[in-house]
Amino acid sequence: MKNLFYISLCFLILTGIPNLSFSQQLPQFSQYMFNGLHINPAYAGYKSQGYIQSTFRSQWINLPGAPKTFSMTADFSANGGLMGFGVSLLSDQIGPTKTNSGLLSYAYRIRTGEDSYLSLGISAGANQYTLDGSDLLPVNPLDPDLNFDNQNLFTPNLNSGLFFHSWGFYAGISAFNLIGRKAFEREDISLALHDIHYYFTTGAMLPMTDVLSLKPSILVKYVEGMPISYDLNAMLLFYERLWLGASYRSNLRLGNDNSEIQLNNRNAIAVILEVFVTEDLRLGYAYDQNLNSLQNFRNDSHEISVGYYLSKRGSRIKNPRWF
Repeated sequence: MKNLFYISLCFLILTGIPNLSFSQQLPQFSQYMFNGLHINPAYAGYKSQGYIQSTFRSQWINLPGAPKTFSMTADFSANGGLMGFGVSLLSDQIGPTKTNSGLLSYAYRIRTGEDSYLSLGISAGANQYTLDGSDLLPVNPLDPDLNFDNQNLFTPNLNSGLFFHSWGFYAGISAFNLIGRKAFEREDISLALHDIHYYFTTGAMLPMTDVLSLKPSILVKYVEGMPISYDLNAMLLFYERLWLGASYRSNLRLGNDNSEIQLNNRNAIAVILEVFVTEDLRLGYAYDQNLNSLQNFRNDSHEISVGYYLSKRGSRIKNPRWF
């Protein structure tokens, strides 16, 4: 209980840093439920075995300057599963701007029951922001205030999270970008990623038959100055090898919204397919269909992921990690 108290206290201290700013959002992934390291550093080492995953997302295809995101994560456990380590690399390009980031994660896990654990995670690293001035299309190219040179900025990053799991249930809460953007001199470049993001996620694994299980889950994200967004997910697992499901993404709008085109509305649905080609190799695909004003322009999104378990053959089935 003393360890649990210290873990909770540290988390509250880290996430209690105030932040008042207009918000920009971190890249999103539709297949986050298969790699929690994207939204919670306490997830590191959760599977009790080494795991590598790469994800590429092309969002709002055919829209000029639309986001393209590539990520690579790896994590493993040590000390009998009580410690987890991870690394995350991300490249996100939106129009003339590009963000590259790298994070190292550490998670400490304590046993709270016969088959349940609570872990505290922390990750730290750096971001590189690049603005390619040659890609700008100004109304007045002769404007003396415009800078068409490449601009670069490096900033530190810090995140923390709590993650609880048992065999059939999990819940997590995390805070990203604890070093808020107002701490930087060049706020004009760093604002793309440095608003504090709060995530809450929970889900369960519900056996239906001997060969079929249902995995419902939810993700809630809050960034100050933006509507609270949520994902409702339902995945079916067939023969412990094939995942098939869907997600609905929307937001909670507080107050009056008189926007006519509602580009800020994040309504979308996603169809997700995950398959274990072998016992250790996993392939995933997600297709997102917009339900806001962008749906008339056929600017949908595609996401591909590849994951590989660094383990002896058969260990995944013997000790399944569904979350």
